[in-house]
Amino acid sequence: MSIADILAVLYFDEMSIDPRNPDWPERDRFVLSKGHACPAYYSALAARGYFSPEEVLSLRKIDGGMEGHPCIDIPGVDAVSGSLGMGLSQAIGMALGAKYLGKTYRTYVILGDGDMQEGNTWEAFMLAPHKKLDNLVAIYDSNKLQGDATVKQQLDMSDIGTKLRAFDWHVITIDGHDIGAIKASLKTASSIKNQPTFILAETVKGKGVSFMEGQLSWHGSVTMTNEQLSNSLNELEKE
Repeated sequence: MSIADILAVLYFDEMSIDPRNPDWPERDRFVLSKGHACPAYYSALAARGYFSPEEVLSLRKIDGGMEGHPCIDIPGVDAVSGSLGMGLSQAIGMALGAKYLGKTYRTYVILGDGDMQEGNTWEAFMLAPHKKLDNLVAIYDSNKLQGDATVKQQLDMSDIGTKLRAFDWHVITIDGHDIGAIKASLKTASSIKNQPTFILAETVKGKGVSFMEGQLSWHGSVTMTNEQLSNSLNELEKE
């Protein structure tokens, strides 16, 4: 829920893609590093036309195609993910490939709080500016809750923006649920030269459903009652 607005802007406004030709060589690339958020990812792909919305309902079913983490067998998915800390490195590889081949496609990666605590992520943070990857945009879904506790309890990362500026990233901080702000930040990113862009998106876990917002207990696979399902859909439709 915390990345739904970001995905909507990426897939319906920003990225150059063709759902009828998922492997189009000139397409923009996307990596969902926080792979456990794939229900939002699959929903965005379905809404954009890569497959039917009904297929999303096969999520994590043994005979279904929607795996519990992104898999490249799924139309529109550019990278497998699930092990936190790997996504930014994968995205760097894609961005480097575009530079090497003289292509204009751009690469976007969404990172979660767990990603930001992984050593491999910080090695990648050092590499991207060194390679002047201005075709790379990293978006940090800063919803401040992890599987077992708040980020401050697990590993307080303090002022991420200052750290990334010191690594020579172009840093933009936004409200990750403000569509206008998301669009503006991506437009700015496209104008930056010789630097990758890091968008720090302040978000809310469970955004749009009052009894879920900011509640750690809703992280992961939680069974909903029929009443909770009905109430949450009603709230989302009104919003």
